[in-house]
Amino acid sequence: MDSQIYGATILLLLLFLTSPITALPKNPTPNSAQINSNSVLVALLDSHYTELSELVEKALLLQTLEQAVANHNITIFAPKNEALERAMDPEFKRFLLEPGNLKSLQKLLLFHIIPGRVGSNHWPKDSSETSLHNTLCKDTHEQLTLHHAKSGVKSVGLANVVRPDDVVRADGLIHGIERLLVPRSVQEDFNSRRSLRSISAVLPEGAPEVDPRTHRLKKPASPVPVGSAPVLPIFAALAPGPSLAPAPAPGPGGPHHHFDGHSQVKDFIQTLLHYGGYNEMADILVNLTSLATEMGKLVSEGYVLTVLAPNDEAMAKLTTDQLSEPGAPEQIMYYHLIPEYQTEESMYNSVRRFGKVRYDTLRLPHKVVAEEADGSVKFGQGDGAAYLFDPDIYTDGRISVQGIDGVLLPAEETTPAAKVSPVAKVAAKPRRETDQHSSLIILTGKLLEVTCRMLGALGQESRLTSCH
Repeated sequence: MDSQIYGATILLLLLFLTSPITALPKNPTPNSAQINSNSVLVALLDSHYTELSELVEKALLLQTLEQAVANHNITIFAPKNEALERAMDPEFKRFLLEPGNLKSLQKLLLFHIIPGRVGSNHWPKDSSETSLHNTLCKDTHEQLTLHHAKSGVKSVGLANVVRPDDVVRADGLIHGIERLLVPRSVQEDFNSRRSLRSISAVLPEGAPEVDPRTHRLKKPASPVPVGSAPVLPIFAALAPGPSLAPAPAPGPGGPHHHFDGHSQVKDFIQTLLHYGGYNEMADILVNLTSLATEMGKLVSEGYVLTVLAPNDEAMAKLTTDQLSEPGAPEQIMYYHLIPEYQTEESMYNSVRRFGKVRYDTLRLPHKVVAEEADGSVKFGQGDGAAYLFDPDIYTDGRISVQGIDGVLLPAEETTPAAKVSPVAKVAAKPRRETDQHSSLIILTGKLLEVTCRMLGALGQESRLTSCH
């Protein structure tokens, strides 16, 4: 039995020795090799080239450089901090740090690294000779050119080497250079982005509106067809008065460009001058105020106007006090502008049919009242009334000018305060003595009745003689 166990043990031992050893770990690949503390990458991160090391971290190149160092030596041309902090174009630096331009930043940094060991003794000895070296930037076919000038200054590309062999390690070395090396591919990326940004325009769009009833986004309004009436009321499109801001300069016309309002306003003012008797009105519109420009802008936007033009005799009746206040001429003229297109025939038919008609004016909230009188149209009431004197001086479908024989002024709204009558205090009449005596007797009788009921409930009614 012991011999069988011994033979089985010998057999198992032979099988173990003859089988291949598969449990041992495989040789580590170069990509998985760990970077020791004496590596050139660690030296770069701990060196005085802080700007370059920050860019390497932002470009997410540490893993790529670790794999490169594990395979071969590297040579890093590190620009000094002043070149990356002060000498660099701010727009170019902003371009490199944008998240969408990460590839350009990686190409720029890899262009400063040569996959090999190039010490200061590897520069060409003669100034007429140059040496070309590939870089870790695979996206560009450019090479770095090493040159040795007669003055003894070493250069790489367009940058002079200011600190040769600044950091030397077993797996690579670092040379300090005076400026940044920019490959042509990165320059093209920057120029294309800058040119597109300068010529491109973003179409302005309003914020989306939510319907409060359905809590859904409102559909955008359909475009306004050409020649249709304006969407906004004329009061919203009216230029601010002189008390708020100076009048705007004449514009080239409305957005639709099918109404030349300034030419139409110029035509009706010339018509007033040729017609005669309305020179004061034309002078106020053109010289004293900027109403001619505002009217031209409104007509260019598609609005229509009816002008009630007082003649020169009516304008001469205005006093100095009425015109001396700031903005007084504008306010008077606004009251003579109706945001409708009315002719003498349309206004007369309206007042004949409806009696009194109230027309809106550009002087909010005042309205001008029109009514029929003596076969014509009368505007206003009382002593400040004016009659339609020269009908249809100018009508072109957008502007209508009607001559009147008076200056219209809005009636001042006076709301007299209601008189509050004082509340008279009524003194209470003193009670008579007889009333007080009778009230006292009634109260005493009720108390006696309640007391008798309580004693009766307790069986003690005999104690009080008044209860019998």
